[in-house]
Amino acid sequence: MKHLDIRVSGKVQGVFYRATTKAVADQLGVKGVVLNDEDGSVFIEAEGDDFALEMLLEFCHKGSDRAEVEKVEVSESELKNYRNFEVIRRKLN
Repeated sequence: MKHLDIRVSGKVQGVFYRATTKAVADQLGVKGVVLNDEDGSVFIEAEGDDFALEMLLEFCHKGSDRAEVEKVEVSESELKNYRNFEVIRRKLN
């Protein structure tokens, strides 16, 4: 089990990116959060096994149907032991 911080840039707000990310994460059993950031990007904290996170990252590069992903930045971080995957409508502290 590991934790990834993922930032997705491009046309990723207003195109159902967060909702689609949640659907994919739920199917894969990935836990965490997804939110729109003030700079126009989408920020994701994801926790799961290597395979599930790899599949989620594959989705992140493609995005929802109307998204135009330009860049995906990934870094590993400390586990936060999320219980589910949530769409957040505000910035994390």
